[in-house]
Amino acid sequence: MTRRLLVDGMNVIGSRPDGWWRDRTGAMRALVELLDRYAEQAGAEVRVVFDGRPRELGPARTRVDFAQRRGPNAADDEIAALVEADPDPGSLAVVTSDQRLAERVRGRGAEAIGAGAFRRALDEL
Repeated sequence: MTRRLLVDGMNVIGSRPDGWWRDRTGAMRALVELLDRYAEQAGAEVRVVFDGRPRELGPARTRVDFAQRRGPNAADDEIAALVEADPDPGSLAVVTSDQRLAERVRGRGAEAIGAGAFRRALDEL
């Protein structure tokens, strides 16, 4: 996998109906722990963007951001802006299940990876 990942956090969490909605903060924390493990094993730079109000998720190797605004597509717009501002989008992969976001980031030169496939890869760590 790539060395620079930008992850649509709620897409990865939502790729598996495991009851995450009963403890959204716990699901976010668990994903960050998996992303930290991935970052360490792959030697990757990982950044995750979540929708919703900011939460304390503990210290992490993964950079954790919350969308600046609220509402539909808030995290998607934030991720697209990060890709657009990146000096080397060709070295960046965006993990998302949102086809519109995938098209937006590919248009800027980044790779798009499906959230479900990425989640399965994380589970194998």
